[in-house]
Amino acid sequence: MSVQPFLIAAAGLFSIGIYGILVRRNVVMVLLSIELILNAVNINFVVFNAMLGDALLQGQIFTIFIITIAAAEVGIGLAIVLMLFRNRKTANIDEFDLLKW
Repeated sequence: MSVQPFLIAAAGLFSIGIYGILVRRNVVMVLLSIELILNAVNINFVVFNAMLGDALLQGQIFTIFIITIAAAEVGIGLAIVLMLFRNRKTANIDEFDLLKW
């Protein structure tokens, strides 16, 4: 099994996620881009775990933890976005200046 196609796919997902964070102004799209980055990391963990033949399956365990944290991040992030959308009537990042002095 060759590792290179999986690493190229993970690098592509990571690049798309970074591009989405830097370019998009919609909060939901930024959260989606963060999910893409986390999925690229998950692919790397699983591929390197399979390549090294780890008996403890540490890469897959880390992947499960990352998926759990990502689910919690989405739940909390969307709750915050909905609250801000109700108050400000927009989901644009540039409009959110509540903590600005």
